[in-house]
Parts: sequence; structure tokens; C-alpha cells
Amino acid sequence: MLKAVFFDIDDTLYDTSGFARLARKAALNVMIDAGLPLASNKAYTLLRQIIKEKGSNYDKHFNVLTREVFGQEKPLLIALGMITYHNVKFALLRPFPKTPSTLINLKKKGYHLGVISNGLTIKQWEKLIRLGLHHFFDEVVTSDEAGVEKPDERIFQLALSRMGCRAGKSVMVGNKFSEDILGAVNVGMSAILVNSELTESEKEYIKKEGIEIEVISNIKDLGAIL
Repeated sequence: MLKAVFFDIDDTLYDTSGFARLARKAALNVMIDAGLPLASNKAYTLLRQIIKEKGSNYDKHFNVLTREVFGQEKPLLIALGMITYHNVKFALLRPFPKTPSTLINLKKKGYHLGVISNGLTIKQWEKLIRLGLHHFFDEVVTSDEAGVEKPDERIFQLALSRMGCRAGKSVMVGNKFSEDILGAVNVGMSAILVNSELTESEKEYIKKEGIEIEVISNIKDLGAIL
């Protein structure tokens, strides 16, 4: 019997992509009203390019945006963007509807629950606290403290060590095939892909390598597997 279930956070426990898009657009609209000389769609495209280049954990996306547009930072616009983004983000931050009940049921069945997440430790804890989910997890392991990101085997090994579980008795639940699923499988864990569909190339890779994984469309379906 499996003893430990590890989860990714973003787009696994809650809808990261949906709320982030709305929060960023709201922030840009406020910045435009205050003098950012871009149409909303052009501003959003530019911001997405900056986020892709700098990474989602970079905390000065709006600083870079104003430098790109004005040739220098604009503190007022940056502050307006940051405050609006965080206000909207925290107002919308909710777990997927079935996330809490699924975690409750897994705990009732005796599973130890953990998190393995790429990101800054404080930010990941903040997400879990604001989602009201932090008390479910026995361990939260981040790339920030591991010094490597998924799918590097070392972050999974660190999580297993801290949880005191063997890979063969543990499962990883996440929405990214390369980071969550392959990373877990490569250290001997089971893996469940959620809120995502396999591409044809990924299906071919799974068949070629003889990998066994489960694919579910909703976190509530974990109950039928575990």
C-alpha cells in the first residue's frame, strides 16, 4: 500500500493560470489608466514576454515593463500594478472545488501528504496558507531549499527523505508531464497526471519506455485510485 502522496501546487491544487491572467490584466488596466501608453492587449503581450524571460518567481516584472516602455522605471505605475495584482490575486485565490475534500479523504485513509514544488519557499507556503490547505501537509519541499528544480531527481529524493518514505511506496500528483510525472518516475515513484492531457509525443514516449502512469481530469478522481 502507498504510504505518501506528494502534490504539485500550481494548477494541481488550484487554478493558477486562470487567476493569474485576471490579476495581471487588472493590474495593467490600472497602470494604463495612470499613464502607461499601451493598449491593454499589447501591454499584456509584453508582460507575458517578460514573465517568460524572467520566470514566474521573479518579483520585478512591472519594473521591467516600465523600463521597456519608458526607458526608465516609473515607481508610481509599478506600485499601482503590484498592489492591484496582489489584491485581485488574493481575492480570487481558491482551491479547486474538490481539493479540500480529497485531501481530507486521503488523510482519513492514513496517507502522509506532502508538496514538491518549484518556487520560493515563503511564496509556496503563502499560497497554501491563503488556500487554507497548509495544515494538510506533513512536508513542503521547494526548489528554493533543494537547490534544484523538478524534474531533477534530487528534489524528489529530498522530499522522500524528509517524509521518511520509500519511492516505491509514494506517488506524485501534478499537472506537468516533464516536471512532475517524469521526475517522479525517474526516482521510482508512481505518478498521476491531473488537469492536463498527454500530447501525442508524450504518449509515444510512455509506450516506448514502458512507463505506467494514471491520467485523471479532476483531483476528486484520486479517491478511485488511491
